[in-house]
Amino acid sequence: MDKGTAILSENTQPETEQPREEKTIRVVIADDHPIVRDGMRKLLSLEDDIKVVGEASDGRQVLELLQEQEPDILLLDLRMPNLDGLSVLQSLQQSGRRTKVIVLTASEDKNEFVQAMKLGCSGIVLKQTATELITKSIRKVYAGEIWLDSHTTAAVMRQFAVPGESMGGAINGKGRERSPLSTREREIVQLVAQGYKNKEMAEKMFISEQTVKNHLHNIFDKLGVSDRLELALYAIHKGLHIRPER
Repeated sequence: MDKGTAILSENTQPETEQPREEKTIRVVIADDHPIVRDGMRKLLSLEDDIKVVGEASDGRQVLELLQEQEPDILLLDLRMPNLDGLSVLQSLQQSGRRTKVIVLTASEDKNEFVQAMKLGCSGIVLKQTATELITKSIRKVYAGEIWLDSHTTAAVMRQFAVPGESMGGAINGKGRERSPLSTREREIVQLVAQGYKNKEMAEKMFISEQTVKNHLHNIFDKLGVSDRLELALYAIHKGLHIRPER
């Protein structure tokens, strides 16, 4: 793994080449610079399991394309005309579409990164990232994982490590954790950090969606976190996101 990259839900096992399923990952590229779209399209065309099904140069085009194509992955620039990337994320969150979003940006505004994560993006990749890591991030996010590079991870963690705030206390070991998490609660924390939604967790664990919500309420209370992003970051910090070896 590149030293500058942190894959937030990586397995404890060393990464080995595994035969991929035949399923093609359908991708839409959204960026207002034609040279960026052209470069990304050419890069992704070299991959047998990735297919670019659309391109957009502004936020409104993105929403139209998502409705038409229903891609698996959206590569989304934050700075676009008509409707910026954060507004696109907000619309996606409200619509409940299954498309997963990787923010592809040249911005180094850490507040934007945090906001994008809170609006449901599954990864943030800086445009200066090595090309092989861009394709790797697409596969990881498609598999249900979260991808942040090391600089972004550090920035997001710092945002939730402000003294006096709930996540800051948890990260610094001074949190409100009142009692240990149960085995079931730890499993839910692990799934949240891997990007699973309530309904998906319920199906995976053979419990009702309401039971998942009840567990989450108890987990938030025990750990002193206020939302899923804070919970995922707590899990990453404590190593709870790592899947056990089989």
